[in-house]
Amino acid sequence: MRISNAERATYTVEEVAQLLDLSRNNAYRAVRDGEIPAKRVGRRWVVPRELFHQWLNDCSTREAA
Repeated sequence: MRISNAERATYTVEEVAQLLDLSRNNAYRAVRDGEIPAKRVGRRWVVPRELFHQWLNDCSTREAA
C-alpha cells in the first residue's frame, strides 16, 4: 500500500528546501542547527508536517510584529 504525498506525516529536507526556496545545503544546515524543526530517524532527517507549518506560521507572526 502506497501513501500519497498529501497523507504523509513528514517532509524530506529536500522538499522543505523547495518549499522555502533554499538550496539543499542551506536546508540541511538549518535542520542541523535547529532552525527548522526536524527529527533524526536513523541516518535520515525528517520534518514533521505539522511542526513545520506551525514553525512557519510562527515565523511570519514574529516578522509582522
